[in-house]
This record gives sequence, C-alpha cells and structure tokens, in this order.
Amino acid sequence: MTLDPLLKIPGNIVDETARHYFGSRNIIKYSIATFFSGGHLLLEDVPGVGKTTLARTIAGVLGLDAGRIQCTPDLLPSDVVGYSVPTGSDGNFQFRKGPVFSNILLVDEINRAAPRTQSAFLEAMEENQVTVEGETRALLKPFFVIATQNPVEIAGTYPLPESQLDRFDMRLLPGYPLPESEMQLLKMTSSEKPHSIQTMVDNDEISQLMTLAKSIKIADSLVEYVLKIGLFSRKSEHLRLGISPRALISWIRIAKALAMVDGRQFVVPEDLHETAFSALAHRMVVRQDYMGLEFSDSSEVLTSIIESVPLPL
Repeated sequence: MTLDPLLKIPGNIVDETARHYFGSRNIIKYSIATFFSGGHLLLEDVPGVGKTTLARTIAGVLGLDAGRIQCTPDLLPSDVVGYSVPTGSDGNFQFRKGPVFSNILLVDEINRAAPRTQSAFLEAMEENQVTVEGETRALLKPFFVIATQNPVEIAGTYPLPESQLDRFDMRLLPGYPLPESEMQLLKMTSSEKPHSIQTMVDNDEISQLMTLAKSIKIADSLVEYVLKIGLFSRKSEHLRLGISPRALISWIRIAKALAMVDGRQFVVPEDLHETAFSALAHRMVVRQDYMGLEFSDSSEVLTSIIESVPLPL
C-alpha cells in the first residue's frame, strides 16, 4: 500500500470510534496513538463516563482479539496468565491460557487487584511475554493493555506502584462528555438501536501503520527539548522521582504516532506539548514535604518545568 492511503486509515479509525464513544475526540486520538506507538494505556476517572466503552470500541474498530479481566481483591496471577490442568490418568498436563493471551487486554479496575496479581502484568507489558510454571510463553502481537481505575474510591483498592505506573505510556482522564454529546448519547440509548462497530483496518495494515509510526520524522531540536524536560525534572527540588529515559523514549513514540494519526509524516512541537501531561505526570513523584504547599500533585510540578523550558518554534 502506498503511503498516502495508509495515512488516511488512522483518521477513519478515530471517526468510527467517535460514533460509539461520546467523550472527547482528543481522548480517542491519544488512545489510538498509544496503540500504534506500541505502548499501553491507563484510563483514570470516576465510574460511568465510558472508560470501558472506549476500550471495547477500540478493540472492535481494530478488529483484534480482545480479552477482559475484572479485577477483584481475590484475583490470582493464574487468573491472568493461565494455569496447567491434568488431562487424564496418564499424568500429563495441558496449559490453559489466561486472558493475557489476547491482542487487546481490557483490565477493569486494575487498582482492585492485589499487588501480587498486579505484578503479573509487569512482564507482559514490558517484554510481551509471561513466565508460567518456569516456562516463558510469548504473547500475541500486537499486545495492547487498556486498564481502568477509579481515583476516588479507596476502600478495597491497592494503589499502583511507581514501577507499574511506568509501564503505562499514557494516562488519560476522559472526563464527562460535552452536553451536546451527552444528549446524543441519551437519545441513542432511549430510542435507537446501537450502531454496530465497523472494523476499519486489517492485520497487515496494522503492522504497516505501527512500522510507519516508528519512521515518522522528528527534528533534533525537538529531541533536545525532550531531553531538557527530563534533565530539568531530575534536578527539581520538588520531585523525589524525575522523568526516566524510558519515559522520554515513550513520549517521543507517542508524539510520532499522534503525528501519524493526524495524517503527518513529521512531528510538530504541538504533538509533544499536547501529550506531555498524559505521558509524563504519572511517572513523577512529588516530595511529600512539598505536597499541599507549592504543588498539590505532579501535574503542577510538570507545568512549572514546561514553563521553564521554551518549546522550539
């Protein structure tokens, strides 16, 4: 397929997703960009704003095999990765794959799972494999985790550790839909049959688009800007944990994929600026003695850092 028709596909994916998810169009774009960058996505917001709907719609539009895990405190690691069962009296065992063996894995309320179960996702998200009973098993490609969590509810939850948060390339806060979009949603729910989700891309095109996303051009001045943001965060007296090299690499990949979703073959400064907070804030840790004084969270610290480092023209 030539380049121009290929660049039109991400826009079609966004349009089809927007027919079923009535939240912000930017949330859709950033989610699709996260997928094509090869990363993973964390959706954080209160219940009922369409987090699960967005995840299910993306899976349907991409036409990929999807698995789902509803996290609870008694969820075991074997419920995620799978386990072996005896096949008969001959002493042989057969491995039954868990839902992690899917192209797109929806993890609902990930912060309800106990830490040992949350750790089952680490190897899968970082290395695209799991180790079960001493044997390493490769996962499907592509492999995309969309996790949701409710930031308000505290009872029965386990906050995600920094090491696991770092595996999520983007953390998005969907928020409530605009009134006109919510009116459209209410009308459709009460009087219309739900639209069937149309698959907009095949496996070969997905592979080509993921390769294209890696080849999107980014100017050296923008790479230098990314590095300055990282270095500035590590010197900040307000942070206990600054931005890691892995987070900076992920940020660049997201910006490249977003440029592709917008139909461009090069990154512009706005691609980095738009994605900075979603790609970086959850990977920073504010020092406790500054919490509630100058800054209330890492997003406010990141704002001060971005304001201190001029964006290239």
